[in-house]
Amino acid sequence: MEIIKLNLKPELLTDTKTNALYHQLQKLLDELEQKKISATTADTINKEVETINTTSLKDKALHKMLKEKQTYIIKILEKEHKIVPVNYYRNLWLAAGMGAFGLPIGVAFGLLMGNIALLSIGLPIGMAIGVGVGTSMDKKAAAEGRQLNVEIKI
Repeated sequence: MEIIKLNLKPELLTDTKTNALYHQLQKLLDELEQKKISATTADTINKEVETINTTSLKDKALHKMLKEKQTYIIKILEKEHKIVPVNYYRNLWLAAGMGAFGLPIGVAFGLLMGNIALLSIGLPIGMAIGVGVGTSMDKKAAAEGRQLNVEIKI
């Protein structure tokens, strides 16, 4: 099934960040054309695109809506087909590594040294662990052909 293209009026895209997000979302949708996705997933994505195409929002409200729709589309693709953009897992695991690994390591280090101010020592360690895990998952996704050739920056 074919994915509908974005078709917003140019006068709605006055903000540079919103314009960049719009083109990033369009590139994501273009990349999806090359992947095999189910008809139900394509219908769901097409409904989201139709909502975007019929909006009359501007500036921050439009930016917020585009960001929400982009995030929703990526989550559906990851959940249903395990298709992800470039560096998806790295960005996801960066924060998770800081919270899940870095804080406990920092607390343990701070308690061992008798100075809880050393808690922050664990954060970069957790960040490095998270980036390592995420990068390996990204490489695996690329090797299996589950990665879209678009990086979500905004």
